[in-house]
Amino acid sequence: MHKVNVDELFEGKQSKYALVVGVSKRAREITQQFEEEGTVTEEKPVLMAIEEIKNHEINLLEPDEDEL
Repeated sequence: MHKVNVDELFEGKQSKYALVVGVSKRAREITQQFEEEGTVTEEKPVLMAIEEIKNHEINLLEPDEDEL
């Protein structure tokens, strides 16, 4: 099982909600891309999305303070 350090992922982020939404949206994009390409992988899209965020390969847009 892959363990994720949530504190490390949350570092520099204001909103846990933005983090969760960002991971889920990116995981859906990865899944769609694999389906279009016909790619089969053992790696889970959610874990791939988490790794991309952790490695700063993608940035999350967070709501402004007044939107929270």
